[in-house]
Amino acid sequence: MAKDNKQEQDAAAMAQEAETAEKEADAVSDEKEKEEAEQKKADDPAEQSEEEKLRAELDAANDKYLRLMAEYDNFRKRSAKERLELSASVRGDTVSGILPLFDNFERALAAETEDTAYKQGVEMIFKQFGDMLAKLGVEIIDPTGQVFDPNIANAVSQIEDPELGENIVAQTFQKGYKIGDKVIRYAMVVVANP
Repeated sequence: MAKDNKQEQDAAAMAQEAETAEKEADAVSDEKEKEEAEQKKADDPAEQSEEEKLRAELDAANDKYLRLMAEYDNFRKRSAKERLELSASVRGDTVSGILPLFDNFERALAAETEDTAYKQGVEMIFKQFGDMLAKLGVEIIDPTGQVFDPNIANAVSQIEDPELGENIVAQTFQKGYKIGDKVIRYAMVVVANP
């Protein structure tokens, strides 16, 4: 009897262990099914709630709006930069076309004449022309006496002069002009002691 009792207890313990293992397996299985269902719901738009769908659409619209605004801002900045560059280029081309006239007025001013009225008229025109160029932002480049800078002048000749230092501009044949940092016409110079 004790043996039967022991067998019954062992059988009951085994049955209980089997039942516990089965419950644990069911719990794990239920949890796995739950996770799979939630993943399916997240992946499947038909399973999503109306609020989640609207939130997703709103996020997509906000993202599209922000990207569009950034593109427009970049376009606006690029267009403004292109306009400024085009304006400076057109102004430079126009000024370079009238510079020979300004040079001729300067030569006429340097010419000797006994007619004071004529001389005074040329001086007035030259001054007016210079003022107009200054309003356009044109600066004269006259590097005489300065160290030669190839960024603003072209050396057309060289001389040896012990009175001047090394690489000094001894004479300017033709003045140069620039608008801002952009050189419109390089000065033509003679460089001493290169």
